[in-house]
Amino acid sequence: MNNKLKKMATPYLIWLYVLALAPAIFMFILMFLDTEGIDTDGLKFTFKNFAQLKEPSTIIALLNSLKFSIISTVICILLGYITAYYLYKSHLKNKFLLLTILILPMWSNLLLRTQALANIMEPNNIFTSIFNITVKEDAKGLAGSELAIIIGLVFTYLPFMILPIYTALEKIEPMLEEASLDLGADEFKTFRKVILPLSLKGVVTGSVMVFLPCMSGFAIPEILGKGNIVMIGNLIEQFFKNMNYNIGSLLAILILVLILLSIYLVNKFDKEGETIL
Repeated sequence: MNNKLKKMATPYLIWLYVLALAPAIFMFILMFLDTEGIDTDGLKFTFKNFAQLKEPSTIIALLNSLKFSIISTVICILLGYITAYYLYKSHLKNKFLLLTILILPMWSNLLLRTQALANIMEPNNIFTSIFNITVKEDAKGLAGSELAIIIGLVFTYLPFMILPIYTALEKIEPMLEEASLDLGADEFKTFRKVILPLSLKGVVTGSVMVFLPCMSGFAIPEILGKGNIVMIGNLIEQFFKNMNYNIGSLLAILILVLILLSIYLVNKFDKEGETIL
């Protein structure tokens, strides 16, 4: 049976290596090539591309990515934990339906969702008009601001925080909470001493699932930021658009290393292998 499964998985593994490993190897080679690529003497290997890491534009883009990713992840932790804990404690029969509604936006195209948010944030839309009538002031659109990017990141990746936290909460044995209450602990102390520590794996997994796409994404800051704010994903896109594949590959490999490091740390934290990574 195992051999049969291995044979069935072989085409998938080959396809995975072609789509994931081969481009990564190609970019790894490109980042050590001269920006002029090939000359009469053949390939020119160099380390001068690494000087781009010291450029102000790269540092600013990296700091922007870190800032927005950390802020968005913290907000997602707060909102995600509150939502997951409410679902966990509620006695509703349609929990699955509520979870489906929460993850429903994930089934739509990211660009369409982001563009819809951008339209809502424009100054000349129905929501801004309602605000103007109610507050009697001219409201400026959020599009092009840092707040717009944070709202877009949270709106897009919040489900990735809710699901692992809710899964971790559901795995907690009810008798542990009951025992804590029977021994005299109140609800808050039970949450602090029992529920929260046992659900931290879900928080860590969700944090990685939110932080990584926030860090490497470019569509949300490009559309909602109106090009005013550059993150590392936008910078990589610019280099590839300008056919500067060497430096673009260097920055892409940098992001890839951060992603692999984060996954390694999560798997090391989860000694029992219960995370979904």
